[in-house]
Amino acid sequence: MRMSTESEELRLVSDPTRAALLRLLLAAPEGRETVGRLAELLQLRQPTVSHHLRLLHGAGLVERTPDGRRAFYAVVDARREQLEALIAPAAPTRVSGQLLQRMIGDLADRFAGSFSRETIERYVLESYDLLAERARITRYLPSLTARFAADRLSALARASEPRVDGAPPEVLFVCVQNAGRSQLAAAILKHLAGDRVRVRTAGSAPAEAVRGSVVSALDAIGVPLGGEFPKPLTDEVVRAADVVVTMGCGDACPVYPGRRYLDWAVEDPVGRTAAEVAAIRDDIDGRVRALLAELLPTTDPVLPKV
Repeated sequence: MRMSTESEELRLVSDPTRAALLRLLLAAPEGRETVGRLAELLQLRQPTVSHHLRLLHGAGLVERTPDGRRAFYAVVDARREQLEALIAPAAPTRVSGQLLQRMIGDLADRFAGSFSRETIERYVLESYDLLAERARITRYLPSLTARFAADRLSALARASEPRVDGAPPEVLFVCVQNAGRSQLAAAILKHLAGDRVRVRTAGSAPAEAVRGSVVSALDAIGVPLGGEFPKPLTDEVVRAADVVVTMGCGDACPVYPGRRYLDWAVEDPVGRTAAEVAAIRDDIDGRVRALLAELLPTTDPVLPKV
């Protein structure tokens, strides 16, 4: 168990489920509770409660005491006063435990026969935490969590299966913030290839939203962004890809045998004028067209100009 920083503590206790757990532990008659009792009080599944308690324990906010086949959780005495001050007001609602369980149930139906409910639950909770870390505006956090978890599970399924001849190739575009270059490349490739190529994006340090200048640059040539949003780079999307294209993210992307890796030296659109962003877009457009011609050599070599 390690001590957490103040910013980590604020992030942890801002989550409504973790704040509720801490309130219950602080108010427990004996100063401690089991996972089963906490799950019953919050009307959540025990794996969900265990996930959040592990995070709190890892940050040094709660302690775990085994007792036979059970384990009791309690707030660390030295942190009690500080936590009482932090969570005195109710934390703003982000995604309720009930809504997370609904997401898990929906994805369990969608991926029935491929993954266990426990695996799906882990991916939903991880996806929520990864997005919530950077979400200052939480209006769309539930839908983004569901989309991010579903995409990760789809990638995991692809990575776990042998490559099939004739299946659409998969391309992953990675940049630092997943808000500029990678989004430009992905949007253009989707526009040109349609369903013939599966496209994903990710960032080594994702921003909160795709840059307005990038959206405008795409709109100027009639290419839709398609509701994309910055998302963290995760292992399964790299393993699912046939081609991984990096742009300025250094060694953040893991390397797996059998994948083709390209590093495009493309300028970052951050802080650039509209004309400069348009030039970056056109540079990426040319590179995407060349890549598509390699991926689908039997198609008409004269691709429509965006």
